[in-house]
Amino acid sequence: MPFRYILLESLRQLRNVRSLAFTFVIPLVMLLIFGSLYGSGGQQEQRSGLPWLIVTTVQMASYGGMLAALSQAFAITTERSIGWNRQLRITPLSGVGYLVSKVAAALLVALGTIIALCAVSIIVLGARMDALHWFTAILGIWIGVIPFALIAVALGQFARPSFAQPLFTVVFLGMAILGGLWIPLEVMPTWVISIAQTVPSYWLNKLGQIGADGTGNALLPIIVLAAWTVALAALITWRYRRDAARA
Repeated sequence: MPFRYILLESLRQLRNVRSLAFTFVIPLVMLLIFGSLYGSGGQQEQRSGLPWLIVTTVQMASYGGMLAALSQAFAITTERSIGWNRQLRITPLSGVGYLVSKVAAALLVALGTIIALCAVSIIVLGARMDALHWFTAILGIWIGVIPFALIAVALGQFARPSFAQPLFTVVFLGMAILGGLWIPLEVMPTWVISIAQTVPSYWLNKLGQIGADGTGNALLPIIVLAAWTVALAALITWRYRRDAARA
């Protein structure tokens, strides 16, 4: 049953045209604006040595993948409000199966968004990088999105429908800013940079740039993101079982 439910959940997400458009159009517009502003002339970012267009593409692909994953929180909140979770608890679907189904659906939508944004950067803006580096950059961003899929599940499980929108906005904007996806962290105060290094969005961006550069050490970003993944998975499983015990 978990595998069938994962398939059904993924197909349901792909049929949600409005949500798909929302998660793609916003980062697309920002990519076209920032890519045109900072990506012309072949300038390079001093810190990473990557062309600004590639840096911008990685940032917007990270932003789009994060947005696609986090937006799943609304679907989960709605399901809880109409009693769908209570119905699932009387089926053979386990807490782990429920968790995997939501994360798999979020990752599927995020992967499509990441690939589409990179394709636009190549076709429209003329971004150039060898195929291996494109692959490792996309893979790095996609791996880095996993904690955000879990954050979406956690938000959906804990937030009430009336509180879901403001909570999502706070989490999303905070992650985007602290991850350096909108504003370079170098212009921020030192204490902001220190806080940024504790949130997954910072390491999501870092992992994508390491994949694009091909020379950095991805071990630390992977360790930090894995720690977030394990902690969030434990929290979500506990919450699901607690709700099941109350039912």
